[in-house]
Amino acid sequence: MFKITALNKISSVGLTRLTEKYGMTEDVGEAHGILVRSQDMHGLDFSDKLLAIARAGAGVNNIPVERCSEEGIVVFNTPGANANAVKELALTGILMSARNLNSAIEWTRTLKENVPKAVEKNKSRFAGEEIQGKTLGVIGLGFIGVLVANAAELLGMRVIGYDPYISVKSAHELSHTVQIFDVLDEVLGRADYITIHVPFMDQTLGMFNEKSFSAMKKDVVLLNFSRDQIVKDVDVIRAVKEGRIRKYVTDFPTDQFVGIENVICFPHLGASTKESEENCAVMAVDELMDYLENGNITHSVNFPKCNMGAPTALTRVCILNRNVPSMLQRITGALAEMNINISDLLNRSKGDYAYTLVDLDAHAEESDLKRVLKKEDGIISARVIHLP
Repeated sequence: MFKITALNKISSVGLTRLTEKYGMTEDVGEAHGILVRSQDMHGLDFSDKLLAIARAGAGVNNIPVERCSEEGIVVFNTPGANANAVKELALTGILMSARNLNSAIEWTRTLKENVPKAVEKNKSRFAGEEIQGKTLGVIGLGFIGVLVANAAELLGMRVIGYDPYISVKSAHELSHTVQIFDVLDEVLGRADYITIHVPFMDQTLGMFNEKSFSAMKKDVVLLNFSRDQIVKDVDVIRAVKEGRIRKYVTDFPTDQFVGIENVICFPHLGASTKESEENCAVMAVDELMDYLENGNITHSVNFPKCNMGAPTALTRVCILNRNVPSMLQRITGALAEMNINISDLLNRSKGDYAYTLVDLDAHAEESDLKRVLKKEDGIISARVIHLP
């Protein structure tokens, strides 16, 4: 039986997918798999039993991914599972900023008497603009960015975008009337509203800063539903105070934003819907089960996608290794020494790491296979799955 630990509350819709092959445990040291949402795992010790971590969400900055790679722990995430929830919140931010709804609501709450008269006298203070005909710049055209772009266009906005890594799938799903630019500043200089949907990584750390803001149209509205580290707080506050950025809408409040006029903060609500939590839980559990039972990898951030379906051979060997020359040859050579026939094999690489699935026609003991494979430098871990 596989033992699973949930470090955060995981939707029961996902947990009920676990079969009789699984049992829940609160002891991380017993766990073969971990389900997590937001808990910081950087200070957590991992046992030799731990095979995989599934994050019910897209970002994995709360997980020590590099350490997991070195210890042979596959880290999964759930890209796209919360995309619709974030899309709807981004559209909410656009509409709130356009119609000054945040300021209007706060002012209305201060009214105590003669409310209709006060409203008629002061409503012009909160007059806004319509988004129809305005230009929206979408930075990052992945799962979320494509949904935002298409929805904004249906609301009458002209949509332009930037993403140097746009996938074929995203390009196919994007409305054909969305204009994509190869240079970021081309979008920044044309957009009335700019919404950020890029992943957080070294290349995007502080991506939006004083230099970026100077390339934007004056009076632009900037929205950040990606990660807080992508926008430099000090720079954006200065730009807002100076009136270069009309409003900054962010899902990542910090101490510096408290009391700043024209900064609208949401308390990290991007994926906080019942539907999103259920979608993420289902995807995370399914990924974890498929890896533990079949050795298949889907949506891993540290090891490559590798899928051979359910095992049909007597033995399936799952090998996590470093992506070094001749490794596949050495693996097959080591198995040949055991006089076992290979019926099928799949090898994939991703950056510094690789993954190999090998189906064998004979029953092979895990201890024997590990002993033979351990001789090969570069192998991180190996495990065996036997056909029931």
